Amino acid sequence: MTHRNLNILILIVLLSAVSVFGQTKPVSERLADTAMNRIWVDDRNQPGIPPKWTYDQGVVLKGIEAMWYATGDVKYFNHIQKGMDYWIDEKGDHKDYKPDEYNIDHVTPGTAMLLLYRATGNLKYKKIADLLRDQLKTHPRTNEGGFWHKKIYPYQMWLDGLYMGEPFYADYSSAFGEDNWNDIANQFIWMENHSRDAKTGLLYHAWDESKQQKWADKTTGKSPLFWGRAMGWYAMALVDTLENFPKDHPRRAELIAILQREAAAIEKVQDKSSGVWYDILDQPDRKPNYHESSASAMFVYAIARGVREGYLPERFMKVAVKGWAGIQKEFIKTNAQGQTDWEGTVSVSGLGGNPYRDGSFEYYMSEKLKTNDPKGLGPAIRAALEMEAYERGWSARGKTVLLDDFFNHEIRKGKLGTDEVWHYKLNERLDSGYSIFLNIFRTDGGKTAQLSEAPTAANLANASVYIIVDPDTEKETAKPNFVGPEHVKAIAEWVKKGGVLALFGNDGPNCELDKFNELSKTFGITFNKDSKYKVLNNDYSMGKVMIPAGNTIFKNTKEIYVKEISTLMLAKPAESVLTVNGDVIMASAKYGKGTVFVIGDPWLYNEYTDGRRLPAEYENFGAAQELARWLVAQSKRK
Repeated sequence: MTHRNLNILILIVLLSAVSVFGQTKPVSERLADTAMNRIWVDDRNQPGIPPKWTYDQGVVLKGIEAMWYATGDVKYFNHIQKGMDYWIDEKGDHKDYKPDEYNIDHVTPGTAMLLLYRATGNLKYKKIADLLRDQLKTHPRTNEGGFWHKKIYPYQMWLDGLYMGEPFYADYSSAFGEDNWNDIANQFIWMENHSRDAKTGLLYHAWDESKQQKWADKTTGKSPLFWGRAMGWYAMALVDTLENFPKDHPRRAELIAILQREAAAIEKVQDKSSGVWYDILDQPDRKPNYHESSASAMFVYAIARGVREGYLPERFMKVAVKGWAGIQKEFIKTNAQGQTDWEGTVSVSGLGGNPYRDGSFEYYMSEKLKTNDPKGLGPAIRAALEMEAYERGWSARGKTVLLDDFFNHEIRKGKLGTDEVWHYKLNERLDSGYSIFLNIFRTDGGKTAQLSEAPTAANLANASVYIIVDPDTEKETAKPNFVGPEHVKAIAEWVKKGGVLALFGNDGPNCELDKFNELSKTFGITFNKDSKYKVLNNDYSMGKVMIPAGNTIFKNTKEIYVKEISTLMLAKPAESVLTVNGDVIMASAKYGKGTVFVIGDPWLYNEYTDGRRLPAEYENFGAAQELARWLVAQSKRK
C-alpha cells in the first residue's frame, strides 16, 4: 500500500469515527449543537444570534435553557447570555426594539432576559424585561381584552400570539409578584372561545373581531384553516405558562382543561402511518399537503411534558412516543459532514399583510420549507429532552419531594429594596438557590414543593422525600425555628413508615447543629461541628474529593467538590457512604421502612451544580442526578 493510499485510509477511518461519535450523542445535544453553531451564520461572526430582534431567538433559547437544566453544562448558559448581551448597548438600552410597533412577537425573547436576571441578579436584564412588560401594559386589545397580534393587525388574535406573549407575562408576574393571573388565563380562554371548531376540537389559526379581513369569516371572524404550527404554538404556550401559574389559583384548572381538549383534538389528526402531523391538520389527502416538522415537535413536547407534569392522562404518551418515532425517522438527518440537520419546517405562515396572505390552502402550500429553521429547532430540542427523560424511565413518577422552608428561612433586603426569602430555595436561581438540584426530580416525573410550616404527620403524609438544608442560626435569622422534640418525633415517625429524609448541614461556625443533631442522632448520625475542606481564593483543588469505584450511591461520579463541611460520627444503624482519610463525609441509615442521607454541607446548591463557577472536572451535577435518583428509589411512599 502506498503512503498516499494509507493516508486516505486513515482519513476515512478518522472521519467515520467522528461521525459515529456524533451519532452517539443524545438527539437533544446534537440538535442544540446545530442551533448554537449553524444558524444565523453570517459576516457578523455571531452564530446562533439573529441579525435582528426576533421571536425566533426566544424560541431557540428556551430549548438551550432546557439543555442547561438537563446537563449542568455552562456552555448552554453562556450561549443564552451572549445572545441577550448582543442586544444591550453600553447604556443598558435595547439596540433593536421599537415598543411603539406593538408587535407581540417582540416579547418572546424576554423569557431569556428574565432567566439571566434570576440567575445573575444583574439589573441590566431586568431593565429589558421591564421594557417588554411595559409594552403589554399599553398593548392594543380587543373589546373584551385580548391582545392584538400586532398594531398593524388590528382586532386580530392569532394562536401564535399566545406563545409570543403569555409565557413571558406569567414568568414576569411570578418573578415580581404581580397579580396578572386572571388576565393571563383570559387570553387563553378568549382565544379558544373564538377559534375552536366544535365538531373537531381543532383551533383555527386566527380570529378577527372586526370581521373586516378578507381571510375572516363574515359571521364568526375565524380564519379558514387549521394550521399545524399555530396549534403547536398554543399548546406550548399552555404548558410553559402553567409552569409559573400559581398552583392554588382557581383559573389554573381552566387552562389545564383547555390543554386536555387540545391534546384530544391533536391525537385525532395524528397521521396513523408516520406518527407526525400535516401542515394543514385535517386535510391529509389533499395534495400537496405535507408532513410538517415544527408542529410535530411542538405537539410531542407539549403532550409529553403535559403527561409528565400531570396535566394530561398517561394514555397520551402513546401519541408522544409515536410522534417522536416519526420525527426521528422523517425530520432528523445527518449531512455529508456528519452534522445533524432538522428538516421539514415551513419558514413562515401568516395572514393579511403586504403582499396579502388570504389564508387559503393554496397560500399555506406556497410557503417554503427550510432546513434548520429555529422555529422547529427550539421545540425539537425540548421534545427530545422530554422523550429522552421518558425513555430513561420517570424514576420520580408519583413522588413528591419537599424542601424545608421552616428551619431554613433567611430573609434579606433584595436588590429591589424589598424583603426576600433566600438561601437554598426551590425556585431560587441565583448561586445560593437549590433550583438545579430540585429540577432533577421534576425532570424525572416528580413533584416538588416547599414546606414553610413545622413538619407534622399531616403535612409530611404525602411526601416521599423531605430535604432540610442548613438550619438557621440566630445570627442569620432574628427568630429562627429551631429543631425541637416535636419535630424530631414527627419526622422520625414519617421515616419509619417509609419516608426518605435528606439532611444537608454545614460546618460548625455556619450552621445550627446542636438542635439539628437531635434529629440526626435519632438515626445514628452526629455532625462533628468541625470545618474541613477550607477553600482559599477559589483554589478549588482544596475542596476536591475523589469517590472510589463501587460507591453505593455514586456509581458513575468520580470527582466532586465540597467546601467547609462538618464531618460525621456514626453509630448504628448508620453506615458511611463516603469516607476520606478517616473522615466520614456522607452517611446513610435505614430506619424502619425509611432511609436517611446526611452530609455536613449544603453541597448541591446552584453555585456548585449549574456549571457557571465550578471547573468542569468536578462532577457535582452528575452527583446531584445520582443522589436524586437514589433518594426516590429508596422511597416506599407515593
